[in-house]
Amino acid sequence: MEQILGCSPPLTREPLDAEQAAGVARVFKALGDPVRLRVLSIVASRAGGEVCVCDITGAFELSQPTISHHLKVLKEVGLLTSERRASWVYYRLVPETLGELSALLTPPSNEPSSEPVAVSR
Repeated sequence: MEQILGCSPPLTREPLDAEQAAGVARVFKALGDPVRLRVLSIVASRAGGEVCVCDITGAFELSQPTISHHLKVLKEVGLLTSERRASWVYYRLVPETLGELSALLTPPSNEPSSEPVAVSR
């Protein structure tokens, strides 16, 4: 994934600038497709942390080129990585990217504020 996401503060702490918002939006757009969300889920939930493309393709009633397109989109935004082994490609989740998305959406903790609080009587 682009470094834009790594530099983005939590949404509840400060607004994203235009470049950060565009980078984050690309990731959410990729996840907005039900097939891509399912593909990511298949990879993320697999014991051992990786899935052969042949196992992903078998889970859908879509052509192999269509599945390859969805995998490419997930790789381009940094959610998946791949490794070719002989004639098969194996996909892995990029946990850092999910961690960055999680941190971006995490609400602030209930830590005491350093600013004075007005007390009404």
